[in-house]
Amino acid sequence: MKVYPYIKRFLDLLFAIILLVITSPIMLLAAIAIKLEDPKGPVLFKQKRPGKNARIFTVYKFRTMRVETERDGRPLSDMERMTKVGSFLRKTSIDELPQLFNIIRGEMSFIGPRPLLVQYLELYTPEQMRRHEVTPGISGWAQVNGRNAISWEEKFEYDVWYADNQSFLLDLKILILTIFNVLKREGINNSQGDTMPYFMGSTSKNN
Repeated sequence: MKVYPYIKRFLDLLFAIILLVITSPIMLLAAIAIKLEDPKGPVLFKQKRPGKNARIFTVYKFRTMRVETERDGRPLSDMERMTKVGSFLRKTSIDELPQLFNIIRGEMSFIGPRPLLVQYLELYTPEQMRRHEVTPGISGWAQVNGRNAISWEEKFEYDVWYADNQSFLLDLKILILTIFNVLKREGINNSQGDTMPYFMGSTSKNN
């Protein structure tokens, strides 16, 4: 029996509670700023995501986009919908703070593959599906190796590699690199200046 997952769960719970207390003033300010800039929408963005063993849960983030999805009959891109407050929250990763509640509930971890859209489940290859063998995280091996600046195939390769090599030292390395990347504000968006494009399925689906 592997002991580390139990140790990791204890550490996740402990530090999530501590961080929730420390960052509560920041979260309050973020909520106020979101409402002041775009009063129409909610403070939190909620979406169903698959977790460990593909179990569905609701992920929480601060809302970073406007509610409107089109203007003058034209659909708006993610970057056009992004608010000024939302852009700042993403660059500083403050938008991820509500996921501390997901960690406390045991649905997420600080470190692990990012939970993606439920629709993607039927598009994964069997190998890519293995990313769900571990608890999803706020940051992961794929995030510190490019985040939205790398292709979906590369991202899934990093996720599966993490599932096979999860350890305390690897998680510590990812945590340090995550802090470093947040300070440098690297890998927030992909090379097209937009958020990550929709996953349409792997070109190697038959593998």
